[in-house]
Amino acid sequence: MLEKILIANRGEIALRVLRACKELGIKTVAVHSTADKDLMHVRLSDESVCIGPPSPTESYLNIPAIISAMEVTDADAVHPGYGFLSENADFAEQVENSGFIFIGPQAETIRQMGDKVSAIKIMREAGVPTVPGSNGPLNDDNNRTLHLAREIGYPVIIKAAAGGGGRGMRVVHNEAALLKAIYVTQTEAKSFFGDGTVYLEKFLENPRHVEIQVIGDGQGNAIHLGDRDCSLQRRHQKVLEEAPAPGIPDEIRNAVAETCIQACKNMKYRGAGTLEFLYQDESFYFIEMNTRVQVEHPVTEMVTGVDIVKEQLRIAGGEPLSLTQEDVKISGHAFECRINAEDPNSFLPSPGLVKMFHAPGGPGIRVDSHLYSGYKVPPYYDSLIAKLISHGNSREQALMRMQIALDEMLIDGIKSNTALQRDLVRDAEFQKGGVNIHYLEHKLNS
Repeated sequence: MLEKILIANRGEIALRVLRACKELGIKTVAVHSTADKDLMHVRLSDESVCIGPPSPTESYLNIPAIISAMEVTDADAVHPGYGFLSENADFAEQVENSGFIFIGPQAETIRQMGDKVSAIKIMREAGVPTVPGSNGPLNDDNNRTLHLAREIGYPVIIKAAAGGGGRGMRVVHNEAALLKAIYVTQTEAKSFFGDGTVYLEKFLENPRHVEIQVIGDGQGNAIHLGDRDCSLQRRHQKVLEEAPAPGIPDEIRNAVAETCIQACKNMKYRGAGTLEFLYQDESFYFIEMNTRVQVEHPVTEMVTGVDIVKEQLRIAGGEPLSLTQEDVKISGHAFECRINAEDPNSFLPSPGLVKMFHAPGGPGIRVDSHLYSGYKVPPYYDSLIAKLISHGNSREQALMRMQIALDEMLIDGIKSNTALQRDLVRDAEFQKGGVNIHYLEHKLNS
């Protein structure tokens, strides 16, 4: 087992990793920017190192500073959390080349999954269902591209191979607009991601966003921990998640999960990962794999009883998976509401002093947050300040517990999206289960 871990992140995920380390008796090093010296995990860690000014590029994205902090504190490994450097293959490679352990997949795996074209190829070879498309990058043969789009059927979507976060995507509804759309997307991709490679897929008009949590030990063993529905999104950013995804026949969800396991075994995948799918008309279509722990991992932990972060730590220490697929049992239902420091109407960030913070409680309630009364939310980072999670024996009970918890939550001094979440968990269509990825946008614009 590892003896000392450097946590290369901030906020709630840094505190989440610290708690897992404490459970396993692992010492912790917190790195932080000058703006984050008062973060809760910095106060609670065994050691802390300031790695730069508030700007993420000079602190949390500063690879030499993080590796130097590992050297001076004699850490064994680094946990990247999510965001920042968590899916940066160069960072993983430099960590390993410096003699430390990267808590996550191998650099080559991160690169393969970060390139959506190569990811789709690997998934197809493992039998994972994919969206009908070009099955590779588009070239300069316009006649081939036009023929391909006709075969697939409009609408189609042009995607950047290195894209993400809703950027580098363009929907095309007819042949007349196709070639111009490809050129614009290539230009945008080159500007944003440094790579103009694009590919083409069938555009699914009303899908749900369903993802499957996997864990591999890097030794050829892998399991899945069920699925999550993350369809409530605003501008391609998840707002509310649940597990398991409602209304999907068990034989369909089990069949796709088996293909996910095969893909992980083929790659000898190491650590936690998530395969994301679009789900429409009782069919799954792979879109990408995230090679890190997800923001929404707590809903899976609540329905399986598996501590995903502790599994990451054990695997990084060279241990095999601590459980088999037969050991994984889905029990009840769970929801997660992302609480952001933002204006509930304009969605603009709302940094500032938290005059008072009261976390709700009661049966089946979990709060993952770095907030405390007197904490000052800085303006430099993501607006996520808390994750409110509920669990119940049924979807209805978990939803009722979430409604109660949201009513109890108090955040005074800054604005938050708590009112929006209160509205969503009482929304009649959402309560039925199975809304599509466009539902929230339509609701907000109506």
